[in-house]
Amino acid sequence: MKKKSIVILITSVLIIIAIVVSAFIFYDKKETLKPLPAPEVTGGVRGSFGIDKNINEETIDNYLNREDSVYRDMRMLIDPGNYEAIGGDAYLSGFVKGFEIVPYPYLVNVSGLPEEVGDTYTGKTLFTEKDGKYTANYKESMDILEYLFPKDKNIFLMCGGGGYAGMTKTMLVALGWDENKIYNVGGYWYYDGQNNIEVKTGKYGDTSYDFWKVPYHDIDFETLHEIGNADE
Repeated sequence: MKKKSIVILITSVLIIIAIVVSAFIFYDKKETLKPLPAPEVTGGVRGSFGIDKNINEETIDNYLNREDSVYRDMRMLIDPGNYEAIGGDAYLSGFVKGFEIVPYPYLVNVSGLPEEVGDTYTGKTLFTEKDGKYTANYKESMDILEYLFPKDKNIFLMCGGGGYAGMTKTMLVALGWDENKIYNVGGYWYYDGQNNIEVKTGKYGDTSYDFWKVPYHDIDFETLHEIGNADE
């Protein structure tokens, strides 16, 4: 009986120690999460895209894997636009580790692309933009947007050259997001950090794209309910 009591006591002490240690580790992790610099648009041509001065392609490696943040790359897997004409790639040739792909042209109709690029995707979108006003096309549109871009998180946006990322921030702010929690990191085409995931490969003698590597958010418009359709 005495041995049983001792075993119970020791077990209880070990459980308490484990709880204290776990709480300490969790607390310490939270405490060491450094505050982010406030979004600050850089100057020059990059500033016209809304690219951030402090957190961009050169520094994003220092801000990855934060529990208080989400990371979104706004490119399509294959964009109909001719981005090769401006030195880019219409194909998603790679991405920064930790970023998930959410194609901006699926969110809203695209305008303002460089003339050389021509037209991008012109199919169905969650929203329609006209004169700076964004109108939902589906009953689920805002739910999807809030799921992909949580309002309680910092949001890091990236794309090929910075354009889609800037457009996404403009849209989110217009729809009620806090602009001080959204960063346009700029363009993957200019990224030279340590967290590059290459999608474009030259294996087997041909250039190919390993899209199976990509954490991709597709939007199945056929399952959504169009606003104004009484039958749905």
